[in-house]
Amino acid sequence: MDKLELTEWHVANAGMIKALIAGSFISIACGIIGCFIVLRRMSFLADAVAHAMLAGVVASYLILRAIFGFQANSIIILLGALFAGLITVTLIGFVTKVSRIKEDAAIGIMYTGIFALGGFFASIKSFSEYIDVDLVGFIAGSVVATSLTDLWMLAIICCLIFAVVIMLYRQLLLTSFDPVMAASIGIPVLAIDYLLTACTSLVVVCGVNIVGVILVVALLITPAATAYLLFDRLHRMIIASAAFGLIGFWSGYFVSMWTGNAPGPSVVVMSTFYFMITLFCAPRYGMIADWLRKRNQVPQELIEDIMGFIIKHGDQVEILDIVGQVSLPGFSARSALQRLEKDGLVKMTGTMVALTPQGQRTAKKLQRAHRLWESYLESTGMSADQVHQTAHVLEHVNDEEAVDYLDHKLGHPLTDPHGAEIPEDFIHIESGEIHLSLLRQGDMAIIEDPGPAGTTMGIQKGMHVEVGPRSDGNHWTALVVETGKNLVLSHSEADKIIVKKR
Repeated sequence: MDKLELTEWHVANAGMIKALIAGSFISIACGIIGCFIVLRRMSFLADAVAHAMLAGVVASYLILRAIFGFQANSIIILLGALFAGLITVTLIGFVTKVSRIKEDAAIGIMYTGIFALGGFFASIKSFSEYIDVDLVGFIAGSVVATSLTDLWMLAIICCLIFAVVIMLYRQLLLTSFDPVMAASIGIPVLAIDYLLTACTSLVVVCGVNIVGVILVVALLITPAATAYLLFDRLHRMIIASAAFGLIGFWSGYFVSMWTGNAPGPSVVVMSTFYFMITLFCAPRYGMIADWLRKRNQVPQELIEDIMGFIIKHGDQVEILDIVGQVSLPGFSARSALQRLEKDGLVKMTGTMVALTPQGQRTAKKLQRAHRLWESYLESTGMSADQVHQTAHVLEHVNDEEAVDYLDHKLGHPLTDPHGAEIPEDFIHIESGEIHLSLLRQGDMAIIEDPGPAGTTMGIQKGMHVEVGPRSDGNHWTALVVETGKNLVLSHSEADKIIVKKR
């Protein structure tokens, strides 16, 4: 194609070129702002701004032409629509603040009311002659009718959006994820919210020319939601959202040229098509990935039951014994064993499985929880034939603080109702300084803080003690090595003496 032919092609296709440039501008701007709308859950608010702009457009025509006699231009109409959007947001906040009406109801009331107000004035016969609103273009969009002035206006708005996001990225990030923290460090959260609302109003007003008032929210939300399924980082989400918006517009526009229908619906259909593909195929948050994750997931309850079975029946257990005795409907014990081996909790050799040192610690912690729950249930008066099965369910509530509370409440028992030894609280013992009440017969320790009771008995920091057997089941005995004195301590006294096990 020579220079003359290229010039002729440009002249013949000037409308298409302007449409593609205008659509590219607004798609990128909507993709960027849409990320913050999705994160802040403001989708319905964007819909409210889109519908309320009809009142602003009608007001611009009436004020300029009916009152001042001037011809309304695109910039004045844009300002009127923007003003109507801000008024709508302000009224929504006002209604929510001064009444018991929730925000979603306030949005529904105000945007329909303001939209109807615009339609009301536009339908009055004495006013209609001053209003040149193309209702078909307003509803379905008219990107092919984009003028050079509109193109410059879109370019300026797109640059403005870029500037706001780049300069205020940190403030927008913090106010989107944690507005309380943002306010605590001095960020003007309300001002940022109004600025974001103003930016949303700008892109909504411009987006109406592309896809119409009914579908403009899709231009904001769909590309951002698609990117949200793929990325966790905001800056990556913004880039992907702008890219999806651009791809959606270009593909939708050429589909509309091929099928001969309006560009607006085609753009939204293609954007929704990309969203549905991502919804199914996203590597982390897609439906297929979620199905695979659930299929391979092994319940923690089954894993803990297997570990409890192994530690109860010896150092090594036949795999077939585990499969035959431990089960959970819909899940395989073999899959659970593979998960345990992958996590380094068991080691499988041939047909045998054994706990690793890490697995033994985890299993003892579970066993301690089970036997303490049995002791607690017995203390509440539950019948002996129900204690074990109920404790088997409750043992999965093995949060360290909850189990420690049971241990303290029961007076640190040594055995369960069946006479089996309750494993010691090795988690706290290994952490360093502990209460003397956690030690058992034969343990040696150094006094770190004798407390009031220990000081009265002549114990000093740095002395060595050897713990003896329990006296009457609920009194601790200890020998002070330096003085040879035998101590008898109640539960409360033993709890107040801090020691470090040797």
